[in-house]
Amino acid sequence: MTEIDSPSGAAAQAPSTLNDIEKQASQSEAPQKKNSTFKNLGLLDQFLAVWIFLAMAIGIILGNFVPSTGPALQRGKFVAVGLLVMMYPILCKVRFESLHHVFKTRQIWIQIAFSIVVNWIIAPFFMLALSWAFLPDEPELRQGLILVGLARCIAMVLIWTGLAGGDNEYCAILVAVNSLLQMVLFAPMGVFFIQVISGDIIAFQYSTAAKSVAVFLGIPLGAAILTRFTLRWATSPRWYDEVFLKWASPWSLIGLLFTILVLFASQGRHVVHQIVSVVRVAAPLIVYFAVIFFLTLLVTYRLGFGYKLAATQSFTAASNNFELAIAVAVATFGADSNQALASTVGPLIEVPVLLGLVYAVKLIAKRLDWKD
Repeated sequence: MTEIDSPSGAAAQAPSTLNDIEKQASQSEAPQKKNSTFKNLGLLDQFLAVWIFLAMAIGIILGNFVPSTGPALQRGKFVAVGLLVMMYPILCKVRFESLHHVFKTRQIWIQIAFSIVVNWIIAPFFMLALSWAFLPDEPELRQGLILVGLARCIAMVLIWTGLAGGDNEYCAILVAVNSLLQMVLFAPMGVFFIQVISGDIIAFQYSTAAKSVAVFLGIPLGAAILTRFTLRWATSPRWYDEVFLKWASPWSLIGLLFTILVLFASQGRHVVHQIVSVVRVAAPLIVYFAVIFFLTLLVTYRLGFGYKLAATQSFTAASNNFELAIAVAVATFGADSNQALASTVGPLIEVPVLLGLVYAVKLIAKRLDWKD
């Protein structure tokens, strides 16, 4: 996965404008342009699709043919470990020490405001509309989809952006912003969407949702901030960038694969034995990912965004934090609930669709000669 911090140790010097961010990103990539993007990726990144599908397949096989697997994994501890391992290295790359400089520019606030509108207004309400359009007679599956729509992506989006050649610097800023917003907005918006708008009479408690968000987001975010400031002070920014981040980066994908395996092992029997429900949930998810991605891409293109920023905005809008949605669904409704099943279908659909969109956006950029 493309590094967010440059190895030169210049992380302490924040770019003053978003154009500077783009310039630094392009300069850091310049020596690699002689080779293909695929060859520049690590072994895990090169065969990401293969590893993900293998993790899914192994998880489903374990869940269906090893009876004790599902109940053992549904306790949530394994998912928590996977989430922490996956998100911690990603958040360690965010330049927290320089964000206050970046936020002084008007341009960055325009970009962040655009992202917030798409991520926290348009996308969740569109998922709400799709859940009612496709599942008017299945309130529990509908509630699971609503949770997926509210869980904005802060982990996988960095992987999609890196594979598509987007702006990893700006994506890291969005990760930081969405992490904070998600801890504040997820629980109240869940109550508003499920109990107020949908009118569902269920025990969706604010405290339970808020606790799940605090654990699955607050712990890795706090640990990453502490690690970054402590290690950079105790050693040097150069050592942190070139040694620590190089060692920590692969753990993000390892954590992702472990999380996917655990999720599908714990829900494997439900996925196989409730195939009709899986298909019904998959349909609105496919529509959601495609429409939100291409709509955002079209708007950013019309607004004159460069390719890197447009790709980053589009993947951020279309991606979802399915791990958080599953964690909240399991904690609130139970591991055997239809809400948990609906949220589990999220990665089953999102991973192959978003991988396809990586290739699609690169093809579009090539045909349009879309540059920065």
